Amino acid sequence: MKPENKIPVLDLISDEMKAAINVRQNDLPPWPSTNDYPAMRQHYALERRYWNEGAPQMETRECEVPTAYAAVNARLYHPQPGSKATLFYLHGGGFILGNLDTHDRIMRLLASYSRCTVIGIDYSLSPEARFPQAIEETIAACRYFSHQAGEYQLNMDTIGFAGDSAGAMLALASALWLRDRDIHCGRVAGVLLWYGLYGLQDSVSRRLLGGEWDGLTRQDLEMYENALLRDAADRESPYYCLFNNDLTLDVPPCFIAGAEFDPLLDDSRLLYQTLKAHHQPCEYKQYSGTLHAFLHYSRVMKAADAALRDGARFFNAQI
Repeated sequence: MKPENKIPVLDLISDEMKAAINVRQNDLPPWPSTNDYPAMRQHYALERRYWNEGAPQMETRECEVPTAYAAVNARLYHPQPGSKATLFYLHGGGFILGNLDTHDRIMRLLASYSRCTVIGIDYSLSPEARFPQAIEETIAACRYFSHQAGEYQLNMDTIGFAGDSAGAMLALASALWLRDRDIHCGRVAGVLLWYGLYGLQDSVSRRLLGGEWDGLTRQDLEMYENALLRDAADRESPYYCLFNNDLTLDVPPCFIAGAEFDPLLDDSRLLYQTLKAHHQPCEYKQYSGTLHAFLHYSRVMKAADAALRDGARFFNAQI
């Protein structure tokens, strides 16, 4: 798509979205060169510190989860004693960025609004870790906490998965992995998916949207994918291109959130249309005037706070 033919996104986003992206953090260094992953991760972590301030206070606990690769860190958010369910959260960041700190406010708010224990999984990042390692680490975490539920004061009878962007893909892929391999870690009551990518290689939204303002140009998306996948065959895996999986039967109830000016929007819409066509329980909600990654900006965006509340409400309705 010739850049001049794209939608003038920055003229159309909401006032609160404009306010969020116009926040200037003068102490940030310049964005590093492409493929300098350590520098990119450091910059991302520094930039997200501002947006994580002012989150609800609650009991948290850090631990290490053994996996077939190496131990991964996890953080448990307990909003109240005797939680009625456990939500596993997978952070976004294009598979190459992000950690428990960059998404701390999101997880705290989700725990507060759902009144469920939220467990953030600090899965291994790409390209050092390739597909499907992050999914396998998530499954290992589910099994670990299922076996250690008493030690961590968890209700693992009812669980769910949640994630944003790349984390949304990992969340749904993990739920399908459990289903397909008949692994029982508790009843998967729901999956909460904010502006995920689910396997489309091309779409109307990918053509018309995406730019330097959201880091989701065609070249950016190719970079993320190439960092994650081992080879071309992985692109068609039913745990990466989730539309190649069976979405007609026993899919946990899905809350699917789309951002209006997100190049990945059609991934969310197609997922919803597919599940709905096969009578799988799901809800789709699109947030007007928003860009990809808007969930981070709840300090200044009512839409971000509402999106988290909507996901929590949906999950509670499934318990």
